[in-house]
Order: sequence, then structure tokens, then C-alpha cells
Amino acid sequence: MKHDATKFYESWPATMNTMKARPGGGDIGKAFGPFFQATMKDASAEGGLSVKHKELIALGIGVAVRCEPCIYAHVEKCVKAGATPREVMDATGVAVMMGGGPTYTYTPVVAAALEHFEALAARE
Repeated sequence: MKHDATKFYESWPATMNTMKARPGGGDIGKAFGPFFQATMKDASAEGGLSVKHKELIALGIGVAVRCEPCIYAHVEKCVKAGATPREVMDATGVAVMMGGGPTYTYTPVVAAALEHFEALAARE
């Protein structure tokens, strides 16, 4: 199965906007957004985790629970936070070690997302 990261990244904002337009959908976004922002902020100055490390954890969990949108979203955030492709794949490997074969089947989604961002970087 081929995973089309470009199609995901192009369609995801509209997909989420459709959900938010549903009755009650906007309330979900309004509640989740501040929680996400507070949790994922850089805490390294206070002895906590950096954004990069938090995103690598989030990616690992997304892979472990086999959530394709989570994988795409957090690979993007990992790359933007400065994670290397090796770090992304290491986090993926830990998820596979914890989740076994069913989790392993989602590693091509990670690879497709990385290829998407590598292609974008090559165009710059």
C-alpha cells in the first residue's frame, strides 16, 4: 500500500475545518487547542522536555496506537522542531518494539512523511 503524504498534508486542514463546522465540532477544537499548546510548549529551560523530544514521544505514541493522521502530524512537527530523520525513525522503532507486528505495519507511513519533507527541502 502506497501512502500519499502530500495528499494528506494538502487535505488535512479542510478535513479538520469540516469537523469544526459541525454542531459541537468547534467546541472540541476550542477545548483541545489550548491543552495541546500548553502541553507541547518547550519546557527545557525549566528542566523539562524540549518541543523536539515531546514531538518524538507523540510520534511514538501515534505509531503505537496506529493513528495515521497522528503519524503524519507529528512527523511534520518533529521535522519542524529539528528532529533528524534518524531520530524520527528511532522513535518509530521504539514504538514498534513496544507494539509489535501491528505497529510495524505503520512504519511506511512514517517513511512516506519523511520522504515528503525531504522532497520539500530539496526544492528549497
